[in-house]
Amino acid sequence: MKKTLLLSAMSLALGFSASAQVTDEVLDRRPQTTAPVAAEAIQEGNWLVGASIANIGHNFKSETFTLDVAPRAGYFISDNAVIGAQVQLGLSVYDGGENWRYGLTPFVRYYFPEGASPSSRWFGEAVVGLAGSSEEDSDGDAILSRVYGVRGGYAHFVARNVALEGTLNLIRSSANIETGNADTGLSVSVGLQIFLPGRNN
Repeated sequence: MKKTLLLSAMSLALGFSASAQVTDEVLDRRPQTTAPVAAEAIQEGNWLVGASIANIGHNFKSETFTLDVAPRAGYFISDNAVIGAQVQLGLSVYDGGENWRYGLTPFVRYYFPEGASPSSRWFGEAVVGLAGSSEEDSDGDAILSRVYGVRGGYAHFVARNVALEGTLNLIRSSANIETGNADTGLSVSVGLQIFLPGRNN
């Protein structure tokens, strides 16, 4: 009886040990969703490259498909502060034609240390540049028109040098509007940014 009880206890202990080991292996294989490296990624001398996607969709009533993509690159001039430029590319396809949008907007971005966590940062951004479109609305259309605005967003680091971000954008542009008028728009976009270490980092 003692041998049976001892043998059962040993089997139970080995079973728990094997189960714990399998659970640890499964946890080690799950995808990484966060990384505590925000401060390391946004230090002076590093580079920022990435893109954001906004205004993607299809309007069933007007049969219009719209897509805007904005690749960007920047350089950290100090910890938390980056300057760079973003290319704006857009397309609207509708029944009877299409409209291409283009632009170049230099930007200045600052990652706030206040409210930061090891794996995320809030940031603010200012943009000023030029944009245009293939659409002809009036005789006063210019090939390029001014664009300026601000963005606020949140960056969440999913790996050592990769962050997913969401932004709220308030942009003013006079592209494809009669001379003297302007268009202001509020939009939301999502993006992926890669932080490359500089030569000295």
